[in-house]
Amino acid sequence: MTTTQSAPSARDDTQTTFDVEAVRRDFPIFQQTMRGKPLVFLDSAASAQKPRVVIDRMSDFYLNEYASIHRGVYQLSEVATFEFEKARGKLARFINAANPREVVITRNATESINLVAQTWGRKHLERDDEILLTGMEHHANIVPWQMLCGETGAKLVVVPLADDGSLEAGAYERLLSDRTKLVAIAHVSNALGTINPVKEMIASAHAVGAPVVVDGAQAAPHMAIDVQDLDCDFYAISGHKIFGPSGVGILYGKLAHLDAMPPYQGGGSMIHTVSFEKTTYAEVPARFEAGTPDIAGVIGLGTAVDYLNGIGMAAIEAWEQELLAYATGRLSEIPQVRLIGTAPNKAAVISFVVEGAHPHDVGSILDQQGIAIRAGHHCAQPVMERYGIPATARASLAFYNTKRDIDALVDAIHKVLELFG
Repeated sequence: MTTTQSAPSARDDTQTTFDVEAVRRDFPIFQQTMRGKPLVFLDSAASAQKPRVVIDRMSDFYLNEYASIHRGVYQLSEVATFEFEKARGKLARFINAANPREVVITRNATESINLVAQTWGRKHLERDDEILLTGMEHHANIVPWQMLCGETGAKLVVVPLADDGSLEAGAYERLLSDRTKLVAIAHVSNALGTINPVKEMIASAHAVGAPVVVDGAQAAPHMAIDVQDLDCDFYAISGHKIFGPSGVGILYGKLAHLDAMPPYQGGGSMIHTVSFEKTTYAEVPARFEAGTPDIAGVIGLGTAVDYLNGIGMAAIEAWEQELLAYATGRLSEIPQVRLIGTAPNKAAVISFVVEGAHPHDVGSILDQQGIAIRAGHHCAQPVMERYGIPATARASLAFYNTKRDIDALVDAIHKVLELFG
């Protein structure tokens, strides 16, 4: 089989200066075995593991600093509020937002996208307006827009995929028009690993007057994000994919957009004044943060980005690209393995099918070897339909993975072939 991803020779032991063993010592989960074998965790695209500093920081907050935020006048509440807002500032710097007020705390990227759909979208979209998506979107960047179309009469327009998992050449520009009122695109495909040229896509959308929502859930773990350089209007991130806790995410929005958007939910914290006759709303970002948030989770996420910054996103990206090339080369040696998604510009996600074996069977057999992968449609059923398959096996890499992990994966696939080949 052929692939566009360049790869070193099999079992290439060449190492960069990246100290992956030191990184692995930062993650307590790698000290355990799974089914009597060393844990090989290859499912970081679903949810990444957590370094000890994140776990310890959240524990310390609950032990020593916990209180409700923003409303208390006593010292403990002031400390908790300071730490929470300090974390917001860290998150703003992590994506190079111009102002911390442009960072809205949510539960995850899914809620961030829904927030835009139910606030900006409801306010601006009308019958026969078009929302432009791509064929590689996660369900979280499809279903909210379908729901909105059902309410407003707007229509979805989809950019088709080429055979290698990139966007069909010229299709995006061809489908943009004066009817395009919003573009919603994945920065990185969770099912294919494809990295879209979002900066250029954003510029093209702006040329026809359409704002752009970027689903950055799969990009933020793998590369530096600069929302000002991208010039995106909105950018959504899930904390649990960038080595922070689950249940926390962020929505970046240009301040002019956020200031003009109505609230998403009503309740405490998002108000200025309340009476039975009338309620006035707080300024952003508080307007979109009704109720008590996951305070410890936000603080833990701030610690996670500190940890990533300490390693350096450039170093992380370089190591993961080395792993991706090595894994692509090793899997390409197996005639019965077909890679799904071979675009020339990819993040560290490899989807594949094994001849004669359903992906769920592949996942189960690999689990017996202590290897954790994801098997299924990856919340990207239109991608599966595009390639005429029900599901794939997906090995998703992070900077704590090693070439030994990939060798273990390949050896386990040979065990699959012994049973199904």
